[in-house]
Amino acid sequence: MTDQTKASTTRRDFLKTTGTIAAASTLAAASVPAVHAQGSSITNIALVGCGGRGTGAAANAMHVPNGPTKLVAMADVFQDRLDVSHKSLSTQKFPNEVDVPKDRQFLGFDAYKNAIDCLGPGDVAIFTTPLAFRWVHFTYAIEKGVNVFMEKPVIADGPSARRMLELGKKAEAKNLKVAVGLMCRHCKARQAAANLIHDGAIGDVIALRAYRMAGPTGSAATGPKPEGMTDLEWQIRRFHGFLWASGGAVSDFLIHNIDEACWVKNDWPVQAKASGGRHYRGDMIDQNFDSYSLEYTFADGTKLDVNGRTIPGCHNEFATYAHGTKGSAIFSTAGHVPAKSRFYKGHNFVKKELAWAYPEKEPNPYQVEWNDLIAAIKDDKKYSELERGVKSSVATSMGRMAAHTGQIITYDDMLNCEHEFAPGIDKMTYDSTPPVVPDSNGKYPIPLPGLNQDREYT
Repeated sequence: MTDQTKASTTRRDFLKTTGTIAAASTLAAASVPAVHAQGSSITNIALVGCGGRGTGAAANAMHVPNGPTKLVAMADVFQDRLDVSHKSLSTQKFPNEVDVPKDRQFLGFDAYKNAIDCLGPGDVAIFTTPLAFRWVHFTYAIEKGVNVFMEKPVIADGPSARRMLELGKKAEAKNLKVAVGLMCRHCKARQAAANLIHDGAIGDVIALRAYRMAGPTGSAATGPKPEGMTDLEWQIRRFHGFLWASGGAVSDFLIHNIDEACWVKNDWPVQAKASGGRHYRGDMIDQNFDSYSLEYTFADGTKLDVNGRTIPGCHNEFATYAHGTKGSAIFSTAGHVPAKSRFYKGHNFVKKELAWAYPEKEPNPYQVEWNDLIAAIKDDKKYSELERGVKSSVATSMGRMAAHTGQIITYDDMLNCEHEFAPGIDKMTYDSTPPVVPDSNGKYPIPLPGLNQDREYT
C-alpha cells in the first residue's frame, strides 16, 4: 500500500469511527493507574504526534535513569505513523515500558484530548506535532494540570507568540513543568563553554557566526501532492514545506544555531535584515527559499550572521562560532552532538592557538533534557523553558520575515505582527480547508521580497 493510499484510508476510517474513539477515551483514562510526582512512583507519558521526532522523544522519556516512566497513550492524525511509532517503541526498544493498547491509541485532530485524559498530576504530555498546533495542545494540558514537553519551535507568528506567553504564565501559576526541545541548552560541553564566555574567557563578544548548510533537509523541498490525498493531509505530512505548519526551513532548522548564539551573547537580538532565494526549483511547490543569509543586531550593536542553505552539491557546514576581544570559540562543531566546544587565543582556529577544550565525553543532550525534566517533576522544582522557547522562536521568525519581505524587522515587529498563519486551527478537522491553498497549477504562495513588505505571503 502506498503512503497516499494509507493516508486516504486513514481519513475514511476516522470519519467512520469518531464516535467510537471518543467513547473509548473515558474507559482508557480509567484504565491508567493513578500516579504521583514524588518519590519512585511511575511517571506516565502521552505522545501527541507520532513522527520521527515524537518517537525519539518518547524513547528518551522512557530511558531516563531517574524514572520509572511508562508510555500509556498515543495520538496522531495518521494511522500509519501511529502504527510505525508504536511498533518501534513497543517491540524493538521498550517492551516493558510501553503500555498502549488499541483503546489508548487515538486518531484525529481531537485525539490529543483523549491522550491527555489518560494522564494525571505529575505525568507528561509530549507535543511533537507541527508547531501550529502547539498552543491548542498546551491550552488543554494546562486545563488538565499536566506537565509538558514540547518540540521546538513553539511558534511561527506574532499572534501565536503572544498567546503562548500568556499560556506560560498560566502553566507557571499551576506549578506545571514545561520543557522545550532546544536540547543544546542541556549539552554539558556547551554549558561549560557558555559559562566560561560569560565569565570573560574570550573577552567581550564582538561577533557571532552560525551555519547550517547542507543538502535537502526534512520535507523543506516538497513536490506536487500525490493523487488521492487532500491538500491538508499533504501539508501536514510535509510540514517543513509550509510556513503555517512549521515556520519553514528557517524556523525548524536554524533555530538551534540562533538560540546557541543568543545564549553565548546572553541576550536577544533587537533587529534583523536578511536575504534569500529559490534556486533549481523545478516542480517544487513548498514555500521555502533554498538559501538564507540573516544578519541580527543586538542592543549593543554586536552582529550575528546566520547562513542556511539546503542545496545539494555545495559546501556543507553546521556550526556556531563566537569572536571576542581576547580570543574566539567554536561553540558547536558539526551538528547537535557532540559539540566539541573549544576556545582559541586568536581567530584562526589553529591547533597551536588552542586555549581550552571540553575535557569529558559529552552525554547526549536529547537524553539530558529529559533527565532534567523528570528530575524537576520528582523533586517538585520550578521548571519552565516556555518563555525562553518563545523568545528563541520569535528571534528566529524575525530573521525569516526579514528575508521573506526584504525589510528590516525588529523583535517587536515580529512579536506584534498580526499575520496569523493558521487562524482557527483549534477547530481543524480532516475536511477543513488548509491555511494555504494551491493555485490552479498546484503551486502555493511564496514570499516575494519587496513586493509583499508587511506579510511573508498572501
